[in-house]
Amino acid sequence: MTNKVDDLDLVITRRLRAPRSLVWAVWTDPAHLEKWWCPKPWTAEVTHFDLKAGGAFQTIMRGPEGEKFDSPGAFLDVVHQKRIVFTSALSEGWRPVADGGLPMTAIITMANDEDGGTLYEARVLHADRAGRESHEKMGFFEGWGTCIDQLDALAQTLEHG
Repeated sequence: MTNKVDDLDLVITRRLRAPRSLVWAVWTDPAHLEKWWCPKPWTAEVTHFDLKAGGAFQTIMRGPEGEKFDSPGAFLDVVHQKRIVFTSALSEGWRPVADGGLPMTAIITMANDEDGGTLYEARVLHADRAGRESHEKMGFFEGWGTCIDQLDALAQTLEHG
């Protein structure tokens, strides 16, 4: 596992035990995504998921104390079983998000590793250093790392299910 901080990017690189085809399946099926998208005990509801460049991507995350975060965005690039790029700065059809909170772009890459698992990288790009620092202080490495662990665990149940 590698965590890296660049001037504007936050990066987590992991070797997942599940094969890339199952990691992709868990990432691209909204019913599966809802099970791992935020750290438990939080829950996620996928309200839009049009997996294509320009397609809407929206989740609503709910916390145990009644917290609610609506997270609209758009897919920018999708390469089957290799890459998913999405942003919180735009919504469906490239429409700018009026109040997108912390604007960021995420680049998720997946590759086969030599042991049959997946080399997985989540790279999150920010507009400026202040945005990156804010996202890191919000618990980026812990939160996104937990979600990646949940993604891998769910994918492995599909493998053995």
